Amino acid sequence: MEPAGGGGGGGGGGFPADPPGAFVLSNLAEVVERVLSFLPARALLRVAGVSRLWRESVRRVLRAQRGVAWISAGPADAGPPQEHCLVRAAASELQNVRILPQTVLYMADSDTFISLEECRGHKRARKRATTETAMALEKLFPSQCQVLGVVAPGIVVTPMGSGSNRPQEIEIGESGFALLFPQVEGIKIQPFRFVKNPKNLTLERRRFTEVGLLDNPELRVVLVFGYNCCKVGASSYLQRVVRTFSDTNVVVAGGQVDNLVSLTSDTCPVDVDGTGVVGLSVSGQRVQSATVLLSEDVSDEKAVEAAVQRLKAAGIPERDTVGFMFACVGRGAQFYRARGNVEADAFRKAFPGVPLFGFFGNGEIGCDRIVTGHFALRRCSEVRDSEVRDEDLFHSYTTVLALVHLGASK
Repeated sequence: MEPAGGGGGGGGGGFPADPPGAFVLSNLAEVVERVLSFLPARALLRVAGVSRLWRESVRRVLRAQRGVAWISAGPADAGPPQEHCLVRAAASELQNVRILPQTVLYMADSDTFISLEECRGHKRARKRATTETAMALEKLFPSQCQVLGVVAPGIVVTPMGSGSNRPQEIEIGESGFALLFPQVEGIKIQPFRFVKNPKNLTLERRRFTEVGLLDNPELRVVLVFGYNCCKVGASSYLQRVVRTFSDTNVVVAGGQVDNLVSLTSDTCPVDVDGTGVVGLSVSGQRVQSATVLLSEDVSDEKAVEAAVQRLKAAGIPERDTVGFMFACVGRGAQFYRARGNVEADAFRKAFPGVPLFGFFGNGEIGCDRIVTGHFALRRCSEVRDSEVRDEDLFHSYTTVLALVHLGASK
């Protein structure tokens, strides 16, 4: 059998003529882009150096990948106690991701991520174990990534592979997920952090503006998490921070988590025992979002499905959309008479192709609200000065469900 492309070339000792396939892959950008679109991001970066045509094609392929990717792990993926299952999943699966992540939001269960059982009573050992786990995870992502990581009592996660996979409410057990947001033209995702300092409790407007929370007409969504809120003054500090931007026409959703474990965009080191507020601001004219509050009275399957239908009625596009669920630790299976996964299943029934992520925490933030295009509907009760009252955003024994749509392609 003759080697591919064999045959006479011009002149003695000359190289064989290029086969037709080589000519196509060297000159036709449309064909090159089609071929490269099947490769994961890491492979694309490796082949970008082949030629100028390939480099430009790689750039266009990555720019077209606007969907959110994710890595997830659950109790079935648990292994040696010295390495969290999310770290192992990320090490294994990141090479298959088709986007180049610009921002990463990860959440994991507190008990195993911060090694409470192994280091109980040894504060320094717990800090060291937590830092090592967080750093091991951070190193797996591209260096330019902005990584925000928190831990909570329980995790809500959609298994990898497809947004139509059944989301799981994991109230107990080793679990976690990492949401990978690509850089999307016209959309800006900014991590933020406000640290409670007893010596200086002033909230400077400048700091809110720098992270897109104020003086930003394109702000659409704020995911916000208070950490270590069991400490004195932490809850009131969280309310002060949220109150600063909650009266704008944006969707605000989140809750109280146990600890902050990663924030690579902040020059100040992360203190696992510190207190403060972190989150992501999402800006862009094409971003659309909606939230719905499942109050304490929503306590059976039919009532949950009815509440989810309010979210469905918002008309948020389901393509390029992520769902979030922030629930109280007092809900879950015990709240629904030993029936598990009630709320996640109701979400999947209404949004079968939208992946769902979140946590079980110690307080929820959100209300019924829709932000789409130039239209904003706020169903939170409002007082005369147009500020949302604290009791309308901050809750217990509730669940906040949210949809965040990153905009249709132009």
